[in-house]
Amino acid sequence: MVLALTVCGTIVALLVVGLFVFGLRRRLIQRSGGTFDCSLRWDAPREGDADGKGWAYGVARYNGDRVEWYRVFSYSPRPRRVLERSAIEVAGRRVPEGEEELALLSDSVVLACLHRGTRLELAMSEDALTGFLAWLEAAPPGQRVNVA
Repeated sequence: MVLALTVCGTIVALLVVGLFVFGLRRRLIQRSGGTFDCSLRWDAPREGDADGKGWAYGVARYNGDRVEWYRVFSYSPRPRRVLERSAIEVAGRRVPEGEEELALLSDSVVLACLHRGTRLELAMSEDALTGFLAWLEAAPPGQRVNVA
């Protein structure tokens, strides 16, 4: 009986510590400001092949000429993807279709991009999209920027 209570207490304590670290990581990412909720689909399928698969929910953070994307459900202190402003080409935007509506946050807009030859899609709110496109267009003089 005592062993069972000790094991259950240890499991509960580990869960509480895990949730605390999870929340602390999110606060540290957002501490420097310039963050927005952003789902990402890397190696996105071609247009017309859209389905709701492959989306990962995350938080993106502006850091100089880069956007660092962190998975929400992760303990890693490092960004999962880093997108350089000079390497991003915007191919278009659309509203989520079919199963994507269930996989993404409500009122999301999908932005199709190319980053160093890799197709990717970012899903974010309309306000975050406005800020992201303004950040892309605010590139230093002489830097090539392609915003559709």
